Amino acid sequence: MAPVRFMTWNVHGTFNLNPKFDLEGVCAILRKWAPDVVALQEVDSRSRSDDPFGKLASVVGDHRVHAKSIVTEDGEYGQMLLSRFPFSSVPEIVDVSYLEREPRRAIATDLLTPAGDVRVVATHLGLSIHERYAQARALVSLVKPGRTVVLGDFNDWFWVRSVRRVLAQVCPNRTRLRTFPSRLPLMRLDRIYATPDSRIGKVWTDLEARAYSDHLPVIADIEIPPPDDDVRGGRP
Repeated sequence: MAPVRFMTWNVHGTFNLNPKFDLEGVCAILRKWAPDVVALQEVDSRSRSDDPFGKLASVVGDHRVHAKSIVTEDGEYGQMLLSRFPFSSVPEIVDVSYLEREPRRAIATDLLTPAGDVRVVATHLGLSIHERYAQARALVSLVKPGRTVVLGDFNDWFWVRSVRRVLAQVCPNRTRLRTFPSRLPLMRLDRIYATPDSRIGKVWTDLEARAYSDHLPVIADIEIPPPDDDVRGGRP
């Protein structure tokens, strides 16, 4: 069975900080790699005449969830989960905000893929150690025992009380690409995690994305095992 292609990308530095931002450039990166499932962070429509949320959603497929953490009179800011596959459960928008810090959300849902139902959790975590640690523990509660992929911008660069250590309890497989800052990547902020039954195969990034964001995207082909009942039924 063909692997499922996942992608995560924080498009920060485009909508707010780059006055010459070309939305079509971001869409071109998405089209180039044709991911099946995409998590995008820091999508921002504030002070814009067009609709970045709608434009980006039209590139990947017919199924999308918006988690808008900031809504103002001049637009919205947040993250998106886009999929070629339909949802097999009602998507949840989970508030993982910590105390009085910036609002944070996680999107959790199940996708009906050719490999069967796959749990997907997309998020964008906070900037402080204690904040991320609490949010990582909240993510663990959203992970199913198997066939789960967690992806996003985890802002995780310390080992002490790290997101990696918390998620390793349920999603020990992970990508390890340096993604930030995009001009000279030093930190592995953007990652894709998977449960032990799912094998992360080819993993790569795209340096062309430096023209559109201060983060590089992470793209991974993940081999999803067949459901248990298919395995039992397929072999004597």
